[in-house]
Amino acid sequence: MSPYGIFLVDDHPLARQGVKTIIAEQSELAVVGEVQDGLELLECLNQRLPHLVILDISMPRLSGIEATRLIKSSHPEIKVLILTMHNRREYVDQARLAGAEGYLLKDEVEKELLSAIETLRRGGTYLSPLLTD
Repeated sequence: MSPYGIFLVDDHPLARQGVKTIIAEQSELAVVGEVQDGLELLECLNQRLPHLVILDISMPRLSGIEATRLIKSSHPEIKVLILTMHNRREYVDQARLAGAEGYLLKDEVEKELLSAIETLRRGGTYLSPLLTD
């Protein structure tokens, strides 16, 4: 069985590297691409389709919310996990309306990333525990 392909989108290389390090420890997961903004992602989706896109909200040229809308309109089968520092309810609501299946705060990435990925992989939705308290 081929690994579950994940595409990373964040304008901070250090953030992408941290996520890649966590994912690399899992044999059933693979990072299949990474870019620094939503426009680059949309260009890359023409060449390779991941199972999951993990993206930030605040990025140059195209926000994660708008990128999610565009991903879902052209590739509804791709799961989207928003990984962000924004902990306000309005961002969560915007992400859900755009079609994101998951929302994880960067403060929780080490503890919750794999759980979030697995939940989405199994067809569920994921909301950061810090947002449910």
